[in-house]
Parts: sequence; C-alpha cells; structure tokens
Amino acid sequence: MTVRVRLGCIADDFTGATDLASQLVSAGMAVVQTIGVPADALAADCDAVVVSLKTRTIDPREAVRQSLDALEWLQAQGADRFYFKYCSTFDSTDRGNIGPVSDALLEALGEDFTIAAPALPANRRTVYNGYLFANDVLLNESGMQDHPLTPMRDAFLPRVLQPQTSRRVGLISHDATGRGGETVATRVAELRREGFGIAICDTLDLADLRAIAEGTRDLKLVTGGSGLGLTLPATFPGFAPRSNADALDRIEGRALILAGSCSRATLAQIEAARSHVPSMAVEVEALFTDFEAHVGALAAFASERLDGGPVLLYASMPAERLREVQSRFGVEASGEIVERALATLARRLVADHGVRRIVVAGGETSGAVVGALGVTGLRIGPTIDPGVPWTQATGTREPLALALKSGNFGGPDFLTRAFEVLP
Repeated sequence: MTVRVRLGCIADDFTGATDLASQLVSAGMAVVQTIGVPADALAADCDAVVVSLKTRTIDPREAVRQSLDALEWLQAQGADRFYFKYCSTFDSTDRGNIGPVSDALLEALGEDFTIAAPALPANRRTVYNGYLFANDVLLNESGMQDHPLTPMRDAFLPRVLQPQTSRRVGLISHDATGRGGETVATRVAELRREGFGIAICDTLDLADLRAIAEGTRDLKLVTGGSGLGLTLPATFPGFAPRSNADALDRIEGRALILAGSCSRATLAQIEAARSHVPSMAVEVEALFTDFEAHVGALAAFASERLDGGPVLLYASMPAERLREVQSRFGVEASGEIVERALATLARRLVADHGVRRIVVAGGETSGAVVGALGVTGLRIGPTIDPGVPWTQATGTREPLALALKSGNFGGPDFLTRAFEVLP
C-alpha cells in the first residue's frame, strides 16, 4: 500500500507530538504519530504524519542529525510541506535546540526563511510585541523560570532565539497578524528582502493563527507550537476535513496514571486527583538506595488497587523540593532514575496486571514510558483538553490507550476526567 501524506511534522518531544497531532485531527486531518523515525514506509491512510523525537534537551548536533533523518523519511512518504514543532513555552537554551534544528531543516530544503509561531491561545500561550505570555503573565514569571532542564528567564523571543541561529531574527507584529493573511504575506516578503531568516509571530487568538497560516502558505517549512495545527490544514488546496478523523477502537482494561512533570499545572492536578484515586509518591532517595525494592513496593501498591479504578503513581514535586533533590543527586541522574522507574512500572503493570489505559504527565516521562512499552506509533483520537488527545498505540503486544500530557497542559481535574472521554 502506497500512502502519500500532505504534511510532514517533526516534534522535539512525545507530548508535543501528540499535542500537534491533536490539533491537526481537530481540523479534520487523519494523523499518525510515529515514535522515532520508522525503518519502513508508512502503511496507514492519513493526511499528516508527526514524527516524535526526544531532541529538546540533547546535544544540538544530535538533535540536528535526528531531525534531518526525520525530514528525509517524511520526504520519502511524499510530504512537501513541513512543520517543526516545539513547546508553546519556547523552552530551550542558548545552544538550542530550536535554532539549530530550524537552520538545518531550512538548509536541507533549500529555503531561506521560516516563521516561529509558538502561541497556543486555547491554553493561554500568546505572543505580543515578541514577548511570550503563559497564563496571562510573562513567561519568566509563569513558573517556567523554575523548569529543571530549560529554565526560561527571558520572555522576549527574538532575544531568546538569536543566540541559537546564524540567521537574523525578526518580528511579524500584531499590526500584520491582526490584519489578515495578505498583510502577513506582505510582511514576510519585506523581512526576506531585508535579510531576515526567521520571524517570531505575534499571536493573540485563533484569528491571528488563521492569518499566519494563510500568509505563510507558500513556505515549505513553518515552526512553532501546536496552535498553527488548527489552521494550517485549510491552506492545502482541495483539503476536505474528515468527519471521523478522531475515531479509535474501544479498549477495555485497568487504568493507571503516571506523573513525572514538576510543572505547576501537574502539581495542581495531582493534588486534585489524590482525593479521588489511590496514590503513592515515587521517592527519589529510595530509588537511589534500592531501586528494585522501591519500584516493587510501588507496583504492589498499584496492583492491589487497580480493580477499583485508576491508580496514581507520581514523582512530581514542588520547585523547592526539586532543587534539593537535584542538588543532592544531580540534575541528570535524578531525572534519569525517575524516568526509568516510571517506565519500569508501566511495563510491569501492563504485562502482569492488565493495565491497558494509561495517562502520562510530562514530556520526558512520556518518552520513557512509550519506549518501555515498545510503542512504534500512535493513532490520534478524541481530545481531552486542548493539546492532549487519547491515542491508540501500535506495535505493542497488548492493545493500549495512552494519553501523553505535556506538564503544563490540562485543567485541574484532568487526571481523573480523562478516563470519561475515552471511548
């Protein structure tokens, strides 16, 4: 079976990939998400493919290599328009990886210009005069300044991006995005003539996203958060939204919640869920003391309670406590052992205790879990909250429904309400 996709997407983490895929599905595209770059050709009927990588915080050279591999595979599937997706909080470091990957993709495509449109207004991520706001406050006051891997202490995106790229970074202000697609296209042409290679896009609402999509329809590559995924499909000639784009099979089985994110949103969700579902904290100190014993205790706690409904196992902790743990055990070592623990728990509880429906909170945690479960791809289903869909795993021995949640996404009751949305 030969499949030709219309849009090829490259995401720098797993939850970000499902976020984008969810937006494309909401716009009527049938979407497949792959876990890494597939070895074989695509065999599913779909309009778009999102290749999910784990490149946000790795060495920029390796992030570039993996992203170019993904681009080459997507081109082989017939895609001729591309979308590099990163988080709507633009979190990165002075080394990257947003700038280096954008530069490499432009060069590989023979292009000289792209946009950076991280905004997701539905989740209160907006850009004005180049400044990124999260939950209506400047990014560096939103809690992202305490991110354990990519702390964001500057909200002015041109200044954040410029050290990462050899191209001049410009701005498409709201004077253009607020006036429609033609004005955006005119501004793009001006910036290209002036020698700019990347432009941050002011975005306050869905109308601005439509204007950006329309004004950049001739660009081979766009970059940004997931918001543009709602409006980009309509710019493909002859595109007709599918009415059943989010259809999934019914999956029965026990339910599990795994949380590794330390974001404010996830912490509030855990606090809300603990009064409704059995919960047990993952203790980092115990993992370093005796990994197998602590993971065994967590697995036993869950297995004894799964018949009664979802069980929550969480390693999330407030910023002050996180700093203490990282100071004692190291940033990388503490993060890695938590990911390994949650991934091990997912594998054991699926294999031995009939878990088939799993909510995972945190991008790094999600990557570890899908790897441990042998997931090779995801069919994208109904949305739980903006940017977070249920998905159906492919490549696994058992049928699995997975909801992979970015740490900052979802309402306060997300962790319990998610299971009400699953078919």
